[in-house]
Formats: sequence, structure tokens, C-alpha cells
Amino acid sequence: MIRVLLFILLATLSRSPLTAQDRAVTLPEALALAARAQPGIVQAEAEVRTSAAQRRSAWGSFLPSLTASSSASDFFAEGAARVDPVTGQLTSGSNTSRSLSTSLSASVDLFTGFRRGAELRAARAGEAEAEASLVDARFQQALATTNQFFDALSAAQLVGVREASVRRAQEQLKVSVAKLRAGSATRSDSLRSLVTLGSARLDLIDTHTDLATAEANLARLIGDVGRVRALDDSSFRRVMATVDTQALRSEAEARSPRIQSAAASADAARASVRSSRAAYWPSLTLAANTGWNASRTEDYEFFNQRQLSLRMSWSIFNGFERELGIAQREASYDVAQATAADERRAVQAELTARLAELDAARAKIEITGTSVAAATEDLRVQQERYRLGVSTIVDVLTSQEALDQAEVDVVNARFDYLRAKARTEALIGRTL
Repeated sequence: MIRVLLFILLATLSRSPLTAQDRAVTLPEALALAARAQPGIVQAEAEVRTSAAQRRSAWGSFLPSLTASSSASDFFAEGAARVDPVTGQLTSGSNTSRSLSTSLSASVDLFTGFRRGAELRAARAGEAEAEASLVDARFQQALATTNQFFDALSAAQLVGVREASVRRAQEQLKVSVAKLRAGSATRSDSLRSLVTLGSARLDLIDTHTDLATAEANLARLIGDVGRVRALDDSSFRRVMATVDTQALRSEAEARSPRIQSAAASADAARASVRSSRAAYWPSLTLAANTGWNASRTEDYEFFNQRQLSLRMSWSIFNGFERELGIAQREASYDVAQATAADERRAVQAELTARLAELDAARAKIEITGTSVAAATEDLRVQQERYRLGVSTIVDVLTSQEALDQAEVDVVNARFDYLRAKARTEALIGRTL
């Protein structure tokens, strides 16, 4: 039995750890790479460019439109020969004519029932909404990347915790085997130690699987394939002081990208309502045209033509289509207002939850740190008592499991704090 235990122990010690990947990134590098690789950011940037073009188009409606054109023609008509009544000579009946023309026309809307101003305000609000949505998309993408980065980093650190647990279990198995060979322990002690070692190795295998999954997902977010390691930083271990919650709430109300985007959407809907009411007003358009025409019959001498017109258009009745359009846009405006108000409440409610998570994570870091120190000392005492024959293997294994769990808890608490901080930053639109 002792030989079997020694063989298992040697086989366990001879297992080589998994090799680490060559590619590794810091958190700022991961954020920069993800901002270029993720389609959500690309789409938000495209919407900003589109909204800017719409604003320019709305502003351009105040300017006159200019059109220049020119043409040249060569006309030929075949006909029967005829006798000239004056000269008596036979002449061809075919007819040929060449002409040139060029023109320049311009028109400008003098009055559109305030439609252009409303459309310009709507375009500006749409651009503000797109810019706020881009900021929100960047923070949301940064949050997703940060969470995935911390998942990979915490999994790597949990691998270290599980490896330490395996080493402690191996040491305890060696002690149990030595005491069994010396006759100061029973087979049950060695068997319990072997079971504990097996459980520790199973936990290590599961943690390696979690690490591979987290690193593969991190690679996808930054536009890579395979696995990418997350590099630790000393700033991750710093815990900030308690924040001024009232000031943070006021700041979230003023600069949260979600609130700004919803407010801009409501402004655009209000301007759209004003634009639809322009259908009740008449429209005035001033148009001018000048052109020059020349033909071969006049030796290509250009003759000028000019025209100036003022046109008024007023839709008296169009089957209640104006009323339908106004009702639809007013309904959209009501929905946008309700959405903006609900978004403000949602941000405040989520901020309350995020601040509670920060406080809880801060307390957990302190508690788990104390627990690790206490569990480490308790295991040392129990191992010494076991060597002296005062305590049993059950006491040692219980203390060992308590230390294993305490080390896992301290890693989870630290990364819970970092994730809560990242969620708060994404909510208020700035780093803490």
C-alpha cells in the first residue's frame, strides 16, 4: 500500500504545468484594440458621420440651388429634290441644322412655413444623439472588454491559488506517507490525504478550463484568435476612498451618455413635430433662368433669354394627411419624452446598485484578507500539531480546505470590486 501511495505521489509531482501563451496585453492595450475591432463602435462612428451629413443637408436647404447645362445638336432631314422658283435650279430637299445652347438656372425657397428651421434643429439634435450614443457605445465596449480582461486575469490568479492548493495537498500526502511508514499514522490518514489531493487536482483542471475560455474570449474582443493572456498591474490592488454619492448622482444626471442620448432623441422628436406643422403654411419659391442659344443659320451668334418667376404653393386640403403626420410625430415625441424620463430614473437606480456593490466589495476585500491570514496561521498550527501527534488528519485537512477557500474568496472579492468600479464608470461616462 505504501508503494502505491509513493507511486501516485511521484506521478503527481512529475506532472508539468500547462505552458503559457506568448501573446499578452495590458488593460489599456486591450481597450484600444477592442475599440478598433468591435462592430458596435464602428457602427456608432458611422452613425455620427451620417448625422453630421444630415445636419449639413438641413443647413444647405437655406441656400439657393444652382444648375448649369449646355447642349449641341445636329439635325438632318432627308427630302425630295425640288426646283427653286426664283433661280429655276434644282436644289436638294434635305435639311440640315446645327445649334448650340447653354443655360444657368437658380432657385431659392423664400418661405417654407418654418420647416427648414425645424429640420435643422432636428438634425442638430440627431447629431447630438449620435455623439452621445457613440460615447455610450465606447464605455459599454470598454466595460465588456474590462470585464473579460478581469475574467482572464482572475482565472489566471485562481490557477495560481489552485496550484498552491495542490502543492499543500502533496506536502500533506508526503507527511502522511512518512508517518505511515514510521508507524505513527494509519492508512486512513494517507487515504484521506490522497482524496484531498485528487480534489485539488480536479479543481486545478477546472480552473485551467476556465482560464482557456476567458483568454479565448479576450482574444476575440481585441480582434485576435487563439488565447491572449491578461497582464496584472499594481493599480488593480488599490482601493479608492469612499466617493461622494450625492455629487456622483448629480454628475450622472448631467453627463451620463445614456441620459444625454435619450434627451437628444426627445429634442429631435420635438423638432420633428414642428417640422410637420409647416404643412399648414404656404411656401414661396423664387426662380431665375438665363440662357444663350445659337444656330448655324444665324452664323452661331448667341441670343440671350432670361426668366424670373415667383411661385407660391399652398395646400388647402389633402385628405387629412397633414393631421395624420402631425399625430404620428406627436405620438413619437410623447414616447421619446417618457423614455428620456425613464432613462434618468434607470440611471439613478443602477447607480444606487453600483455604489452598493462598491461598498460591499470594499468590505469583502478587508474581510477575506483577514480570513486568509487567519487560515494560513491555523493550517500552520494544525500541521505542527499533527506532526506531534496531538491533532488528527481531519483537523489538518479541514484547515487546509479553509485556507483554499479563503484564497479563492480574496481573489473573487478583489475582482468583484474592479468589476463594480468599471460598471460605475460606464454608467457616469468617466473614469473614477
